[in-house]
Amino acid sequence: MALGFGRKGTGRPGEWFYCIKHHKVEEGPECPAKDRLGPYASREEAGHALETAAERNREWKNDPRWQDDAPADGQT
Repeated sequence: MALGFGRKGTGRPGEWFYCIKHHKVEEGPECPAKDRLGPYASREEAGHALETAAERNREWKNDPRWQDDAPADGQT
């Protein structure tokens, strides 16, 4: 058996995820981990996974610690 191929990802009942492949909220390990966002504490939080991800992306994009315009020699 090839390790890691065709296996579902991690997750437990009571943990909520959003499957980006099927565009649905799921509890526990239904779809492979590569296709899920989460875990979230509730079904409602998982239902807002795409909005949460977009908000975090905006925050990280504007965070000066993640900017590529720092000097190449590592000095600030």
